[in-house]
Amino acid sequence: MLPTVSLAHNPGFQNSAIHVQHVSNSLGPSRAPSDEGKMSVSIDFGTTFSGVAYGSAHIASGKVQQILSWPGSSENFRKIPTCLVYDDAGCTLAWGLEAKNLSPMPGTTRCEWFKLFLDPMALRDDEAVDPRLPKLPPGKQAVDLIIDFLACIWEYAKEQITREIGVVADLNDADVWLSVPAAWDSRGCQIMRDAALSAGLVGSAYAGDRDWRNRLHIITEPEAAAVHCAHLTNLHQLRPSQNFMVCDAGGGTIDLAIYKTIGSLTDLDIAEVCTRSGSNCGSLFLDLRFRELVLTLLANHPAHLDAASLASFMRSFSETEKLAYMGESDDSNMFHFTCFNPEDPVLDDPSVGLINGELTIPGFLLRREVFDPVVEQVLKLIEQQTRMMEQRIDALLLVGGFSASEYLFKRVKDTFGSRIKVIARPLDADTATSRGAAKYGLARRPLISSVIAPRSYIMRVKLPAQPEDWQRRPAYIKKNHAGFDICQNRLKYLVFKGAILRKDQRVKSKCRKFSATPQDRSFIAVIYTSDSDKTMRYTDEGEIFELGRWTVDVGLLPSFQSRTNNAPPGGFYTDFELGLELDSAGKS
Repeated sequence: MLPTVSLAHNPGFQNSAIHVQHVSNSLGPSRAPSDEGKMSVSIDFGTTFSGVAYGSAHIASGKVQQILSWPGSSENFRKIPTCLVYDDAGCTLAWGLEAKNLSPMPGTTRCEWFKLFLDPMALRDDEAVDPRLPKLPPGKQAVDLIIDFLACIWEYAKEQITREIGVVADLNDADVWLSVPAAWDSRGCQIMRDAALSAGLVGSAYAGDRDWRNRLHIITEPEAAAVHCAHLTNLHQLRPSQNFMVCDAGGGTIDLAIYKTIGSLTDLDIAEVCTRSGSNCGSLFLDLRFRELVLTLLANHPAHLDAASLASFMRSFSETEKLAYMGESDDSNMFHFTCFNPEDPVLDDPSVGLINGELTIPGFLLRREVFDPVVEQVLKLIEQQTRMMEQRIDALLLVGGFSASEYLFKRVKDTFGSRIKVIARPLDADTATSRGAAKYGLARRPLISSVIAPRSYIMRVKLPAQPEDWQRRPAYIKKNHAGFDICQNRLKYLVFKGAILRKDQRVKSKCRKFSATPQDRSFIAVIYTSDSDKTMRYTDEGEIFELGRWTVDVGLLPSFQSRTNNAPPGGFYTDFELGLELDSAGKS
């Protein structure tokens, strides 16, 4: 096969790729299924908590297992804090539970929430980084922390998986799945992939193993969660052609995607319908708003605002009230937080809630200052996602740690219950991403194998004038260099709205480039989109939106190179094909 040339990536369209190849080329195969018996390991690297799941056809009858035993505790935890502690030299002292539970010590730095530094806005503009995020240790960048944490959790996971299955596992040959937020752009995904490679998540398993990097896979969080949900009984109530939304509500991000059942759910035939979306409004932002509220209430009581005291207040809120809070029904209740530092000379100040060594906050104040601003953002995201879908949504499934919030779940049901018949939290909602990603890796075929185009993708082209063009758009007709009548501003559809495509399917379109000289080798491909259901022939028949421009160097093609050796005086043509790939329902 002749080499494929990738065009420059358009930052405004993160889930597409466009390629050019010689017309004689054939399409390569889609992602190969996992080898029978090979282990699939997934890492749900979250903003606040992370988890690991694994499975193999030869372990527990192919059932996915979740690592529950972690360093720093004799209890079981399905997920552990995404937390690191460094010493002054930048060496890792502790990670996970041990780092979270380690008391502040001079010469150490605790690092949390560093995943948010890869948010697309933060990558494009340093000033867009949320000022409430902790500062990075001296000499460290966010990617360094990600590498260190992934290396720690992976090394432990390999040891623990070996202990749990009772045999030496060939984890060097495992497929590793790493989940990322739906809203991340290609740059953030590539940084995460490079970090995972640097952390040693995959490596050469044997001499001559050249494809070892291909065992590392990136999967979006809602896609992984959808795979988990598709195995559950309550989802099987959906009939073919019905639609369901997955809302992955995590610690840092809220990620949304809509899927359609295009076949029998027994065979897990589901297709992504419209653009994924997401934003930074996960449960972490409840913690940050609670911290701001405490700082405001205790502004005149600095004895309770040192680092240890604030950490104690936030730990109490995060581990108890945050998920159990019910909303309006708790307005008249009082929430009590024990003061860590009893040395305040003013033990009681009822005006700010300091009573008997406790900070007492009324429920209505928590709702107004902490919960409602974040929950409203989540509801707005869900509303925006429903509007992207022109058809009815039959089920809304909430997963992720934030989905355990009783108030969030109640508000979602109250807001969307009249429009969406089924609103539910699936079993093991907090581990849906890690379990789903591992399950995806075990499938003998892609579980979400199709994409339903939410809009049409079009090229503006110049074609030989036809009688219809002379009748309808004579002003568009011009003679080209060879004296032929060419109709400009014609439209050529690459993908029609509503078309069902295989993931990684390359939709090919034949093109022709005229080169007056051998130096004339650039072809500019301009792709447009349209939300219209009608098929347009000309650019002025309806609204079209420019999606992006790519410059194709046809000089790399063998057919061009062979013509340049005997280039005719009047120029020559190069025939080639453009291919458009959609690996999700697209972003524009």
